[in-house]
Amino acid sequence: MSTIKHLFKNNKEWSDKITAKDPSFFKTLSEQQSPQYLWIGCSDSRVPANELLGMQPGEVFVHRNIANQVIHTDLNCLSVIQFAVEILKVKDIIVCGHYGCGGISAAYHDENHGLIDNWLRHIQDVYRFNQQKLNNVADEAGRIDLLCELNVIEQVANISNTTILRTAWLAKQNVTVHGVVYNLRDGILKDLNVSVSSND
Repeated sequence: MSTIKHLFKNNKEWSDKITAKDPSFFKTLSEQQSPQYLWIGCSDSRVPANELLGMQPGEVFVHRNIANQVIHTDLNCLSVIQFAVEILKVKDIIVCGHYGCGGISAAYHDENHGLIDNWLRHIQDVYRFNQQKLNNVADEAGRIDLLCELNVIEQVANISNTTILRTAWLAKQNVTVHGVVYNLRDGILKDLNVSVSSND
């Protein structure tokens, strides 16, 4: 049987290190949650939202799934967005894809993985919508990277068309949806310049 005792040890060391730096850190953190950002990213373990943004716990509200999808029937994701927008009053929603995403690659190659194929079908739709643009890229790696970017752009549009954001913008709430891609090879975020801040 596998054991996770070493994780408890790691946790204790992490907690002790933070407490040594700031004795009131956990007390303050436990009494409030007021992040400015909602991060919708991939479940990939190499893309940790807080760390790559240089932010502390409590500063980013996070939702992750395979290939950072925002699907209009996914009540989990929609509930996170609603809570972030209506209760936490976040100012920015960041959709973050990443180059080297296994979900994007699997969708591109149309491989059979079972249940997840239904989830990846949405990415294949993005490919279909943009087939000419993708076919104009000479090499496969470049096409997969472009599909990653186009998928993020599609998710920005999907968030912007939810009743949650449309209602917030009608009420003149200050919230902007952004699309970015993280490069695993150098740790740098790329702004796709597709930010949306109103129903217009």
